[in-house]
Amino acid sequence: MSSSTGNKNPYPLFIITTTLVCLIALSFISDSFSFSGHTFKKVDILADLKAQPADSSDFEDPELPTILKPAGDSATIARAAAPRNYLTYDGLVDYGMLVPRDSSAGIEYFMTALRELKAGKRKKVRIAYFGDSMIEGDLITQDLRDLLQSQFGGNGVGFVPATSIVASFRGSIVHTFSPNWKDYHYKNDPPSNIMLGLSGHTFYPSGSSWIRYAPVKRPHLDHFEEVSILYGKAAGNLVINDHTYPVQGYEDLNALTLHADTTREDLTLRFNGDEHLPVFGAAFESGEGIFVDNFSFRGISGIELAKLSRGMWEDVQQVRPYDLVVLHYGANVLWKPELTNYDWYEKPMSKVADSLRNMLPHTSILMVGCADKSYRKGGEYITAPGVKALMKSQHKIASKYGFAYWNLFHAMGGEGSMTRWVESDTAMANKDYTHFNFRGASKVGALLYKAIMDEYQLEEHQ
Repeated sequence: MSSSTGNKNPYPLFIITTTLVCLIALSFISDSFSFSGHTFKKVDILADLKAQPADSSDFEDPELPTILKPAGDSATIARAAAPRNYLTYDGLVDYGMLVPRDSSAGIEYFMTALRELKAGKRKKVRIAYFGDSMIEGDLITQDLRDLLQSQFGGNGVGFVPATSIVASFRGSIVHTFSPNWKDYHYKNDPPSNIMLGLSGHTFYPSGSSWIRYAPVKRPHLDHFEEVSILYGKAAGNLVINDHTYPVQGYEDLNALTLHADTTREDLTLRFNGDEHLPVFGAAFESGEGIFVDNFSFRGISGIELAKLSRGMWEDVQQVRPYDLVVLHYGANVLWKPELTNYDWYEKPMSKVADSLRNMLPHTSILMVGCADKSYRKGGEYITAPGVKALMKSQHKIASKYGFAYWNLFHAMGGEGSMTRWVESDTAMANKDYTHFNFRGASKVGALLYKAIMDEYQLEEHQ
């Protein structure tokens, strides 16, 4: 009788096989699940075998060459631009030098304005910062403004509209108004004879409409110095702190500029029955320095800027000329997170870009790329596939029309950064995984300031 030493027990093989089958089955479940009060996270043992979404490195960007300036310029050649990949560079990528018909395109004109301001060769530099709800309430811009004014001088919050849906939480000025204003804007199809202001709004008083502005206890914002009331074509009377001023405007944009009353801090505007007087708002500045105007409009993508007339832009450059225009959009373009074809956006936004480049030949234009946006998939928050696709479209527009470009997505940390900003111990973004909170907006303002100053210091040393 022979004996065998092998293990003929089939149970270990059965257990291992059953476990593998269960794990493979769980890999095809797209979300976490709960059982008997316990939540189980997604398991995927096949992850390494599956195709992964494209990373930033999948997109290639040509190196920025050294460009000769046109004959007749004071310098023989333009500053030599080191190769900058828009996907990985934290600073400003300048495509102005690629537009031979206009050597002031890109960021160069703005840098020249900063140098002249610093040297005392000019009194004012202005920035018009356009955006959606990402900048409403003066978010991002209030920190950028504070840092720039600390470096280059100036006091004042810049432009403030006649009324605003976010006035109650704006921390850079106290802003109240009567409820009886008529507001024509991008979204309510104003009559053809209504000329919209740069904010996308035009306000008309009714009865005894009023607006009150008051300073806040913050550096550069704690008193009013030079105030400009901005209005359209019409004639009437305006009462400012109990003093009556006649206003008569023949252009699309007119300004009544005066020095603030030193006997009182606030500024109250009263419109007594002048129902045909189009009012845009007021601008608060000092005699010298740098100023940042916030033009936020909730829920738009940027293509709405096409509704602003050429006449308005021409008058703006006469009344309140801008040295830099910033375009910061994207949150409302990413309404479907997995959408990656943005032709519907790129084509009309290209028309806006072309129009701005032609109407503002001596103004630098900066395109801020979209921020990271996360959405829930497979039981966790991940970067929406549409983010990189939109970022690529925005960069394409900037490079084609000679703008400067800043990659906010990369600056805030790239892939998955919005999730980290939301879920960190000190949250810097809201639970919608789209919008920054006050802390996050402050950081973005500081990051943009650093990008601007890095470029400024680079040019100074060339």
